[in-house]
Amino acid sequence: MKTKLIALASALLLSGSLAFAETEHTLQTLQHTSAAVEHGQAGHAPVLVEHAEAALTHAEAAQQAKANPHMAEAITHLKAAIEHGKLGHTTVATEHAEQALAHVKMAGR
Repeated sequence: MKTKLIALASALLLSGSLAFAETEHTLQTLQHTSAAVEHGQAGHAPVLVEHAEAALTHAEAAQQAKANPHMAEAITHLKAAIEHGKLGHTTVATEHAEQALAHVKMAGR
């Protein structure tokens, strides 16, 4: 009986920790993606890339904690934003960052 109770308590604690991790990573993804969009709109491709890379790290962690189709789509757009930003294609990179931001917002609902 005690073993089952301990196992149940551990499972509940772990699931709560995973939910918190997902939420925290989603929030960080949102913040960095927003910053990437702002810098892209200002024409700062290198800074857009920095924020998009940070957002990607958090997005992948959130996706690992709990799979979400919108976060998966955000990851795709963040990768494209990074690729285009590194090439100096600020307008295209910003468009991808904006798409990523929209999907991160939907993932957070």
